[in-house]
Amino acid sequence: MAVRDGSAPATPATPVRPRVGHIQFLNCLPLYWGLARTGNLLDLDLTKDTPEKLSDLLVAGSLDIGPITCVEYLRHADELVVLPDIAVGSDGPVMSCVIVSKVPLADLDGRKVALGSTSRTSVRLAQLLLEEREGVRPEYFSSPPDLDAMLARADAAVLIGDPALRASLEQAPSQGLAVHDLGEMWKEWTGLPFVFAVWAARRDFVESRPEAVAAVHRAFLESRDLSLAEAGQVAAQAARWEEFDAELLERYFTEALDYSLGERQLAGIAEFARRVGHDSGFAPDVAVRLLEAVPAV
Repeated sequence: MAVRDGSAPATPATPVRPRVGHIQFLNCLPLYWGLARTGNLLDLDLTKDTPEKLSDLLVAGSLDIGPITCVEYLRHADELVVLPDIAVGSDGPVMSCVIVSKVPLADLDGRKVALGSTSRTSVRLAQLLLEEREGVRPEYFSSPPDLDAMLARADAAVLIGDPALRASLEQAPSQGLAVHDLGEMWKEWTGLPFVFAVWAARRDFVESRPEAVAAVHRAFLESRDLSLAEAGQVAAQAARWEEFDAELLERYFTEALDYSLGERQLAGIAEFARRVGHDSGFAPDVAVRLLEAVPAV
């Protein structure tokens, strides 16, 4: 077709892939492992980082969709929409969110506790459990997640993710240190699961590209379901590059971690918000807003 005004013919805009966060810990591997198998990996512009940094990127608008720690979601609930039925949590011992202590927890009053976590939610959970369940008021300070360095300056250390696995499975037993699992402590205290991170989309992105958000949601659900169905293979492949054996990793993926977000998990979030909202930057009765279903196209 001739162009009468001398300008170039219009061309369709190149689709822009959703900018999606990826937690670089083993606990999220089953959520991402299946993306290549299902053919969805190339549809995403992935950014890999720690939970804390990914939370900040999502809040700042540098990501469209991604994992966000529970505390940061609750602080920014008005700006975000939660993807249903996908999260990182536990319904009992989680193995990778722990307090490692030289002394009984009841003896930590006034003593130093190093916070080596890269998740604000795990830090706040540890403080809640120590102060409200154990009745102690330690002196907290932040530290890189190195157990030996932390305990050189403190009587206890809070760790999550891969450093927590190493500390609880290898370092602590060899040094005679006590390991206290935050997921187990919360479940014993409240009877509820704990959700460490949810997957959320920015509200403005949901409004402008609802089909893209729905497609990313479906991609992660498919990836998770495939990964858990083939958890032995996922664990075997991961064990080739990690210091943990395949049997341990399969148990971690299938028994310790809970990747669902249903009524009990939402009740756990509500209970956590009720207990910490007054001093954590959000209302204790903040509501979790879930993404409404968008028909597949």
